[in-house]
Amino acid sequence: VQLQASGGGLVQPGGSLRLSCAASGFFMGSYAIGWFRQAPGKEREGVMCISSNDGITYYADSVKGRFTISRDNAKNTVYFEMNSLKPEDTAVYYCATDLIGACSSRSLDYDYWGQGTLVTVSS
Repeated sequence: VQLQASGGGLVQPGGSLRLSCAASGFFMGSYAIGWFRQAPGKEREGVMCISSNDGITYYADSVKGRFTISRDNAKNTVYFEMNSLKPEDTAVYYCATDLIGACSSRSLDYDYWGQGTLVTVSS
């Protein structure tokens, strides 16, 4: 089981980025995939999750209306679309799965993690 997160970079405030989380060794469509982030000097926090039946749960109120998740089962990839980015969104973003269908906001509940991709929002 492997997850590969990509798509991070430097973006100006108000801009957009799409992160990808590609899987190998399992079919992502059958499991919940969570997105977490860790800002410098802060603990890792849950941001959003898509369950096995494509239910979306927001864990960070600050991203509601700006971030969304989608799946492409043919590519075995989950996408994390971030719009109207703010400097406080700067963090390393991780995708993760616990190989069950339900979502959780707790990082301890996830056994498999991508390597993280850095998103920097700055002018």
